Amino acid sequence: MTEDLTGRVALLTGASGGIGMAIACQLADEGADLCLAYGRNADDAESVGDYARKLGRRVTVASADMADPHAPAALVEHAVAELGQVDILIPNAGTAHINDWRDIDLASWNTTLAVNLTAPFLLAQQVLPGMIERKFGRILFISSVAAITGGVVGAHYAASKAGLHGLMHHLAARVAADGVTVNSLAPALVGATKMFPADLDTGKPPVPIPVGRVGRPDEMADMAIAMLRNGYLTNKVITLDGGIVPRD
Repeated sequence: MTEDLTGRVALLTGASGGIGMAIACQLADEGADLCLAYGRNADDAESVGDYARKLGRRVTVASADMADPHAPAALVEHAVAELGQVDILIPNAGTAHINDWRDIDLASWNTTLAVNLTAPFLLAQQVLPGMIERKFGRILFISSVAAITGGVVGAHYAASKAGLHGLMHHLAARVAADGVTVNSLAPALVGATKMFPADLDTGKPPVPIPVGRVGRPDEMADMAIAMLRNGYLTNKVITLDGGIVPRD
């Protein structure tokens, strides 16, 4: 059986990006109430909130700088105060600045790790005790195939996303018996996003994609929802990349 997400409270960061907006809309379609966090582009996050409210969902939209180590705890506190305990956590916020490994300075390295890896850990650390107590929880890290291949963005980005996989493996094994799943979705070259604003029909990817086109945000959201609804899937990295990375 797949899990009914109706009435579940979902906390999603990066809610103003292409993938984040698509996941948020599908969570609303599934019946979840939403805490939507954004770093910039408040209007995009608010538009998703309006969509969810029209469906009758409870929604709160909050600004949060995921590079700030105090932001995760404050964000969870806000979500709980507005909506109740968090059942679903999707740390989707990310930063990616293309740089050769020779040119990555310490500030850029630290910021990338803070947003892409430290913030997801701190968010998980905040919500897991409640999930364990209630015997239900879903954590879905948004990774990248760069964690597997090294990617095209840079060493800082690849390292931060690979770190999510190690974090997932550690957490998943320790909370599975408590009804909590921890997984990672690893997309690649998804168009119509702020990270890769390629046109979905005509966008030219920087590397060949076997399916012959860039990915679509709604395809990422489809997979995310399937993973969130499945209580038997845990400790897994699911790549969604048009066939770039062959996996057995």
